[in-house]
Amino acid sequence: MYKNINKEIADTFRKMASIYEFLDEKFRAVAYQRAANIIEDLPDDIRHYLESGQLSKIRGIGKSTASKIEEYLKTGKISRYEELKKIIPEDFIELVDLPGIGPKTLKKVHDELGISTKEELIKALKDGRIQSLSGFGAKKVENMLKALQMYEISKRRIVLWEALQLAKYIVNKLKKLKEVKKIEVAGSLRRRKETIGDIDLLIASDDKDRTKIMDYFANLEEVKEILGKGEKKTSVIMNLEGKERQVDLRVFKEEEWGAALQYFTGSKQHNVHIREIAKDKGLKINEYGVFDIKTGKKIAGRTEEEVYNTIGMDWIPPEMREDRGEIELALEHRLPKLVELKDIKGDLHIHSVWTDGAYSIEEIVNHVKKHYKYEYIAITDHSKAVRVAHGLDEEKLLQEIEQIEKLNKMLGFDFVKKGIEVDILYDGSLDLSDEVLSKLDWVIASIHSYLNQDNTERIVKAMENPYVTVIGHPTGRIIGQREPYPLDMDIIMKVARETGTALEVNAQPFRMDLNDIWIKRAVDENVMLVINSDSHNLRQFAYMEIGVSQARRGWATKENILNTKSWEEVQKFVNAKRKKLGARLKR
Repeated sequence: MYKNINKEIADTFRKMASIYEFLDEKFRAVAYQRAANIIEDLPDDIRHYLESGQLSKIRGIGKSTASKIEEYLKTGKISRYEELKKIIPEDFIELVDLPGIGPKTLKKVHDELGISTKEELIKALKDGRIQSLSGFGAKKVENMLKALQMYEISKRRIVLWEALQLAKYIVNKLKKLKEVKKIEVAGSLRRRKETIGDIDLLIASDDKDRTKIMDYFANLEEVKEILGKGEKKTSVIMNLEGKERQVDLRVFKEEEWGAALQYFTGSKQHNVHIREIAKDKGLKINEYGVFDIKTGKKIAGRTEEEVYNTIGMDWIPPEMREDRGEIELALEHRLPKLVELKDIKGDLHIHSVWTDGAYSIEEIVNHVKKHYKYEYIAITDHSKAVRVAHGLDEEKLLQEIEQIEKLNKMLGFDFVKKGIEVDILYDGSLDLSDEVLSKLDWVIASIHSYLNQDNTERIVKAMENPYVTVIGHPTGRIIGQREPYPLDMDIIMKVARETGTALEVNAQPFRMDLNDIWIKRAVDENVMLVINSDSHNLRQFAYMEIGVSQARRGWATKENILNTKSWEEVQKFVNAKRKKLGARLKR
């Protein structure tokens, strides 16, 4: 059974944190949120830590937290959580963290209007009752409705990272059957779209084995409902991590594999376009192969390369198949060689225990050295404006710099680069002085406040600072929760190019910021990009995979990505901007 007990407990602690937010007990809210992050990041099943007596020794897991974990493992419940649920309306637990709503807002509408369900909240927003409350203007009501709408949409789709993990789990189960000759994800998941609806899977097998494969699939213990079952296609609803997802499985012959994979990968617009080209050449393409229209003879279909080559074009990477010009390039044999995960030489956005990260710098280094072939990393903890993350002031940052220098001395080379994620303040100034920023190797400037206003000028002013290397998560969106803040991207791209400032592709699953459209624009405008995990715990370093996928959807090559380069080249980029803008500032 697909049961991630660590995630179950972490989700319960997150709900407890939300309730404490509602009760305005911020210290406890932060503590439970932190515990949730630590538990979800554990490399082993939490039961192993309990059985070995190591549970209470995990940093960030105190006696009280450990006892709650033990209680959950024994009973499937946490009594304190059951008590807390009676204090706050059940619907509100999920809504507390939504931008534009929040705990104080929910408490006010609950106390003054007696609203206790999501449906009542939506109705009151629409009929004017909430706008009649003090502090609730038309704009706030509009933002609340928008947040709820995005929340409902997000429940129907899952982010790319989550979909990949679920698909890998199902694929690994199906691979156990010796009758399965080939298996691959298809649809929007193979194209690596940032959110996914249904999960599409394709299998190649002999005809005689189809029934056995379909029976095995339909009888997996995760299957809650069979929507349809046949020899060629079976659709089911699966309960995966407490969420219901539709999974469609199709089975083809090996000689049909390439055509089927191409057809069911999509996108629809891409497929329509290539079928038009094929028709002009007297050919027909479907999920079974490429056929001569006049004779009906099948001439290709075993591989995707055959399908594309037969109609005169190069094979197109799945991430590009959105009919945005990739077909024309493939016909002209001018497709770019997209960046690959193996090209990444370092992760340049990492948080440690100095602020809101879960691990020490030394633990981060040990983990990266063991699991990645990076040539460098940058520790970029928050600056002091981010109080909830215990952001660093100048004095603390200098202490962190000193620790990094000592660690590098022990390593024998400067593996860890000294960095910061400095906040861009309301007026566009930075949260730390130029004097201290000048001592760093790498400076990310990010916005974490005033998210509903046009922030173009703030970002422009930050880019005009000679020490800002890159703008972090530039549009500020949170997928399914918060839309991008208003920006004039024409201006952002222009100033980024003129100042020599990079833009980040933040690989956090709910950020994926920049999106693929703006990545393509940056590539076209010759603006340098950086792909970062924005890791707050060790598990999150793996997010680099989907960051690279996002860059590939934007047609980025390794030449467009700064952290595919050696540190010497990165340093040249940093120093070139400092020299250019430093000289300009002195005039």
